[in-house]
Amino acid sequence: MSFDFIAIGDVTADAFIRLKEASVNTDIRRHEKKLCVNFADKIPYESVYELYGVGNSPNASVCASRLGIGSALVSNIGKDENGKKCVASLEKNGVNCKYVSEEKGKKTNYHYALWFEDERTILVNHEIFNYKLPNIKTPKWAYISSLASNSYDYHLQIISYLRDHPEIKTVFQPGTFQIMLGVEKLKDLYARTDIFFCNVEESQRILDMPNGEIKTLLQKMHGLGPKIVCITNGPKGAYCHDGTTSWFMPIYPDPKPPLERTGCGDSFAATFTAAIALGKSVEEALMWAPVNPMSVVQYVGAQQGLLTKEKLEQLLKEAPADYKPVIIH
Repeated sequence: MSFDFIAIGDVTADAFIRLKEASVNTDIRRHEKKLCVNFADKIPYESVYELYGVGNSPNASVCASRLGIGSALVSNIGKDENGKKCVASLEKNGVNCKYVSEEKGKKTNYHYALWFEDERTILVNHEIFNYKLPNIKTPKWAYISSLASNSYDYHLQIISYLRDHPEIKTVFQPGTFQIMLGVEKLKDLYARTDIFFCNVEESQRILDMPNGEIKTLLQKMHGLGPKIVCITNGPKGAYCHDGTTSWFMPIYPDPKPPLERTGCGDSFAATFTAAIALGKSVEEALMWAPVNPMSVVQYVGAQQGLLTKEKLEQLLKEAPADYKPVIIH
């Protein structure tokens, strides 16, 4: 069996813990916000939601499936109950898990998301799996995202496979470790990428341009090799560059204040990719991409709010007249 869309990356279970008593302080010197709770105290929480089969790549595979694209996931789980629940959740969402490897003696990734107001701070602990790329044949699209800190050799396997199969179109949405590796170590992956996604802060770190302006960031990122570059900026919208033209795309109007923002970037990236895979132009894909994030933020976690193709197209018909990409100069 060959798939249209195969996502490669770590899968996890998430426990969303909704905090009642916390605060957000700003570190002016480091330009960072800090989630603060009382030290050595009992901190009340409102609720806990457990979600299975999540993570950047799993979220993308579910998104593609909801939009009618045959998708599969390449990932690793432990031989445990959480791993079974992750697979069951993914399969329920139409994702084929034939390439999900169960590893004896390892634990499935389990993360804690501290949810305060409409944002979350995630406590992560990636299990060290023995990564090995299976024979994924020739999917139309390979979507590569977050992997653990021992995965550099695995990236070399992936790059080699893509080099041997030039007909596979490649999407790269780097996670924390992939950004930390630096451009030089992953230069062949950047060069092999058809569509690249990150947010503004990530692009500044990747390019070592802490004060870089968006048009420069788009052009410099494109210079690393990706044919199409998308850089998101949260509720402020997103930007795209295809080597010739640069666009700004506003968000799709929120029907009400966001409940929780996990998965916005994943749903934007996967929806844009799905639109291109379905034969849409870059400008059409830019109109598709913000619709899913609008829906996702109305739910807990990254997957519950993902839309079907029919629902997304309906919302596009209802969009305001100024909801369209604008060329930036």
